[in-house]
Amino acid sequence: MTRQSTDILISGGGVAGLVAAAAFGAAGFSVICVDPEVPIIDPNAAGADLRSTAFLQPAIPILQAAGLWQRLLPFAAPLQIMRIIDAGGAEPVPRQTKDFDAAEISDLPFGYNLPNWLLRRETLAAFAQMPQLSFRPGLATTGLTTRQSEAIVTLSDGTRIAARLVIAADGRDSYLRRAAGIDVKTTRYGQKALAFFVTHAAPHQNISTEIHRSGGPFTLVPLPDHQGQPCSAVVWMTLGPDAENLAALPQPEFETAINARSCGILGPLTLVSRRTIWPIITQIADRMAGERVALIAEAAHVAPPIGAQGLNMSLADLGKLTSLARAAPADLGSAVMLEAYHRARHPDIALRLRGIDALNRASMLGEPVLRDLRAAALTAAFGIAPLRKTLMKTGLGLR
Repeated sequence: MTRQSTDILISGGGVAGLVAAAAFGAAGFSVICVDPEVPIIDPNAAGADLRSTAFLQPAIPILQAAGLWQRLLPFAAPLQIMRIIDAGGAEPVPRQTKDFDAAEISDLPFGYNLPNWLLRRETLAAFAQMPQLSFRPGLATTGLTTRQSEAIVTLSDGTRIAARLVIAADGRDSYLRRAAGIDVKTTRYGQKALAFFVTHAAPHQNISTEIHRSGGPFTLVPLPDHQGQPCSAVVWMTLGPDAENLAALPQPEFETAINARSCGILGPLTLVSRRTIWPIITQIADRMAGERVALIAEAAHVAPPIGAQGLNMSLADLGKLTSLARAAPADLGSAVMLEAYHRARHPDIALRLRGIDALNRASMLGEPVLRDLRAAALTAAFGIAPLRKTLMKTGLGLR
């Protein structure tokens, strides 16, 4: 049985795991990153991740330090305005539109949006300049033994890796989280989300738009043009059976449905990708760490895709973890370091998840009276300038 050593073993080759590998590699640590699947970097391939990620401004320095931002920026669409439309009246037409403009709080946009498949492609390309980083797709984590001084991780090919720190970036059903004995609390909504790309007649003008009616928001997020046409990523959250039915529609019928649900705000929408579907939950781990193990991203927390919070919370995890490692490299993976990580991240995550849960429940409202109350709350929040600016800063993670 082969035994190897590294500073850090990362289990999970999704966006969060790959960015974590780049961040710790750029910080000078030796890193091994494993994932049972080979990352898909072609949007037309089966299994490609057709979601997109909005990197809010606090995430950009983390990507810069990881040596990734200069590769990603040419493909990114800036997010200047977050538009919320209430279409909860008798007919699916806008009855209120509120624009939260980044110019009110900063000279910079709220952030930038990129497709997930492209994030994987560019991050993997950056690994070629990081000799201290080893990425090993096709290998799963199958065993974990921890002690005060190190962790021993067993891989599916029989290799044993001794690491000072193990990072669980292996998703909402994390094997490492279970192996570390950390429980989770899960909230289910009976919702699913459809994700796909569309082109449209009108330019998006770098505006991210959430349209609220019932069942969940229909969100259009700017992307760079597709074959000369304005393009957006769409996430449509709705009740599970409705989402399944929509996913099964022939393309012409599906385009009729998305055009009705979008209220025509960008003109006719044309589907230009496959449709993917996944369940909506809120989930939080009881702790952010165990002995020699740190949880990040969906291994630690899962949120409905509202307000671009998901991966940005994950990058906040990474930012805190790398800052602790840089400050005291000799203490990498120690109980003191991991306790500091837990204390820094867990309260903020719990607070954000409570807020996202409330917003999601409000977005699901179907009764006309309750939809009217939702519209009134939006008007009240938007109409008070200090409150509006506070909400924008809170959403960005600014103090």
